[in-house]
Amino acid sequence: MTFRILAMGGDGIGTEVLDQGIRLIDSLSTTYGVSIDITEDFLGGAAYDRFGTFCRDETVVRAKQSDAILVGAVGGPKWDGITMEGGPEMQDGLMRLRKELDCFAGLRPAKAFPVLEDRTPYRPGLASRADIMVLREMCGGAFFGVPRGVETDRDGKRVGFDNSLYTESEIVRIARVGFELARRRSGRLCSVDKANVMQTYVLWREVIREMATEYPDIELTVLYADNAAYQLARNPMAFDVIVGDNLFGDIFSDQAAVVCGSLGMLPSACLQHLPAENETARGIYEPVHGTAPDIAGLDQANPIGMLLTVAMMAEYSMGRSDLKQVIETAVERSLAEGIRTPDLGGSATSQEVTDAVIRHIRA
Repeated sequence: MTFRILAMGGDGIGTEVLDQGIRLIDSLSTTYGVSIDITEDFLGGAAYDRFGTFCRDETVVRAKQSDAILVGAVGGPKWDGITMEGGPEMQDGLMRLRKELDCFAGLRPAKAFPVLEDRTPYRPGLASRADIMVLREMCGGAFFGVPRGVETDRDGKRVGFDNSLYTESEIVRIARVGFELARRRSGRLCSVDKANVMQTYVLWREVIREMATEYPDIELTVLYADNAAYQLARNPMAFDVIVGDNLFGDIFSDQAAVVCGSLGMLPSACLQHLPAENETARGIYEPVHGTAPDIAGLDQANPIGMLLTVAMMAEYSMGRSDLKQVIETAVERSLAEGIRTPDLGGSATSQEVTDAVIRHIRA
């Protein structure tokens, strides 16, 4: 069967890393005989400049007809002040896709590479075996809650407000993915919240603890987010799976990137559900990094986050964990050769890094 991908570069370096991801996909198709059909579209600022919206209705339809959606990165200062009619999801093309496809489970792995240990701020050995999966809830919380806005009070002063909202069912489904991921890994789950100050997190903590009774084999730790951030910085190898809401999941996935040596190393997958073995799930795949407009067009962007994102797509949406392993091994070997972009202390271009990875795949 043909695997259908909707590919959108987005903005800034997003188009550059997507090009490298497509090169990798083409290599997999040729080397392993996988039939892949790629359709390209526009998202984010690129879509706004052409169509006056960050995500077209037609794009949503195409996404729902695809097996996977592959995105570079979206956004930038040029479009920051633009307000679109509609809810929060209409202000960001990627948020709309997540909401429309109900891709609520954001998997963001951060695994240390021994050859890059000198690129981290940790003393030798402290993070050398770190292997963290940050699970971020993607379709609720403060990012999507209404009412929200900025208004002027009776004294003429501006007031900004947001509404953080989670239903019990939304917490249950993300928690279940967290417990199941922990079961597939080393059996440890840490939930982060601020139940000491916010009612949303009171419910979050209650539901997480209730669900723990269904998973007696999983070691559950519940931490306030500020304490968890300190502990993660102090001893990253103490963590396995970290589950958080839309806000904390976003923050912790960036912090976890430190163990990899660069934010440009991090992949991600946003799934409709966690597929069982030999099953697949539709997902939105994107490297965690942003659009980095300061280096756009210079061929300096680190493509590894995108290449590892393709590896996640192979595992979860193609059902090809073997291809995931092939890509990860090729990335490790190219890094060991010292072929690195400037963010990792090297001088290689995006294309040269991808060339090396493809060479190892073909070998």
